[in-house]
Amino acid sequence: MNKAEFQPVIGLEIHVELKTNSKMFCSCANDPNESQANVNVCPVCLGHPGTLPVINKEAVRRVIKTGLALKSEISMVSKFDRKNYFYPDLPKGYQISQYDMPIAQKGELKFKIKGKEPKTIRITRVHLEEDTGSLVHSKGADYSLVNFNRAGIPLMELVTEPDMSSALEARKFSQELHLLLRYLKVSEANMEKGQLRIEANISIKPKSSKALGTKVEIKNLNSFRVVEKAIDYEIKRQEEVLKKGKKVVQETRGWDEKKSVTVSQREKEQAHDYRYFPEPDLPPLKFSKDKINEIRAEIPELPYNKRTRLSDEYKLDEDSVEFFVYNKDLGEYFEKVVSEFEPNLSKDKLHNLITLATNYIITDLQSLLKERAVEGEDFLITPENFAEFISLIENKTILSKVAKTVLLEMFQTGADPSNIIEEKGLTQISDEEEILIFIEEIISKNQKAVSDFKKGKENALQFLIGQVMTRTKGRINPEQARKILKKKIGV
Repeated sequence: MNKAEFQPVIGLEIHVELKTNSKMFCSCANDPNESQANVNVCPVCLGHPGTLPVINKEAVRRVIKTGLALKSEISMVSKFDRKNYFYPDLPKGYQISQYDMPIAQKGELKFKIKGKEPKTIRITRVHLEEDTGSLVHSKGADYSLVNFNRAGIPLMELVTEPDMSSALEARKFSQELHLLLRYLKVSEANMEKGQLRIEANISIKPKSSKALGTKVEIKNLNSFRVVEKAIDYEIKRQEEVLKKGKKVVQETRGWDEKKSVTVSQREKEQAHDYRYFPEPDLPPLKFSKDKINEIRAEIPELPYNKRTRLSDEYKLDEDSVEFFVYNKDLGEYFEKVVSEFEPNLSKDKLHNLITLATNYIITDLQSLLKERAVEGEDFLITPENFAEFISLIENKTILSKVAKTVLLEMFQTGADPSNIIEEKGLTQISDEEEILIFIEEIISKNQKAVSDFKKGKENALQFLIGQVMTRTKGRINPEQARKILKKKIGV
């Protein structure tokens, strides 16, 4: 078979550390603290005999909230189960998780790849469990250390149906879910800190076959770039195996970043290997419709809906919409700025103002902000002042070069743009006689450039215009300067 005859089938399992004050079943701080090991621990999360877990109510609410945002069915009755396996970072020798009665089931998440139609991925389940500790492997040592600060942190697991057919789709889905979690504020979802961990299940089948191929799982993918690279590699690896007439082995593999390959770790466990049974120390979870509706009311406008609204309401292009959706604070600031424009403006004028505001926020303002937050105390430009600034550009009171100076001053002092322009003498020079004085000065000082332009060298004219703009600190319209220069030189 050649490559075109194969079809990748991809599903994801995504683990998310929930943002709560305390751990899942005890009062220890929800803080993995990698610098000071084993300080956020107690007999409960260390699995001491005779201890009893108590369910973290806020963690349950956050899973319900996520499930609702994903259009899932929320179980009116749910329960916890024991998942038995032995590993050094699992202090009890089992994990409290959920098996056959998860909190949320049958959801979906829609995302879009630029230039393609939107795609909807089905969500099999969203359930709640506890995280494990973390192992520390010292270089050159023949032992590992374990930090139990992370043991017992509330961990939400989301499992998709095998609806993805490329590594890019898996990456885009993961990014969309990450964005959703940030909007819901259920998790910081920082992949570098391990707060969001992705596992991919990949199989390859002939396009003519209805039966799925043998599934291989890649564990602990810790960035969106790695998700795409690892899945792409695994697809090609499995294709090569099948082309040679061999069988793909069902196993768990890891990603070797240095070699950019997946490597075998162990044969994949089946569900029965974990010997699930109901957690005897925890009662079933029972939810009322009123409680679920109360949580539903907390859900904000979600990314996919926001994209549609920004596009329809402000007529923004796709790239600008994506910027404001991913940079939520700047998106909210943009809408506050637009709300400050006069309500009775013509459609064309309002469109011009919105376009200018969009461009200046995405480029100049973002550059000034860098790592500062829009909502922070250090950010001094009010939406009202920014709207006035944009209006001054649109009506040509100031030009682009002067606008950068004004914006920087606004950013540093929070001053009103009109006051800055007046105090610094930055108003545009439009009087032709006044402009002519500057042009005559530039011509007298640059006779060689004038002579070159008369000989047909267009770059000489651009040089002269640049000299005029420098001399006037950008206060003359370049096109007007060009027109008057040509007229004065006599060309």
